[in-house]
Amino acid sequence: MSKAVRVRYEGGVLRPLEPLELREGEEVLVRVERVEDRRRIVEEFYGRRGLAPKELLDEFMLEAEAQ
Repeated sequence: MSKAVRVRYEGGVLRPLEPLELREGEEVLVRVERVEDRRRIVEEFYGRRGLAPKELLDEFMLEAEAQ
């Protein structure tokens, strides 16, 4: 399973903002990216190749990063 999940940093701990389908004690890899940085990049390229929903651009960005 590979999934981007928003989290909030509170008290020195990253807390997911949605439920995760993980077993207790399971290890995962985490990539930290500020939401503000992601928004800036998406807004910079929004509309360069015609109109597209920001959600679609975000999905393409995640796919490109995974390669």
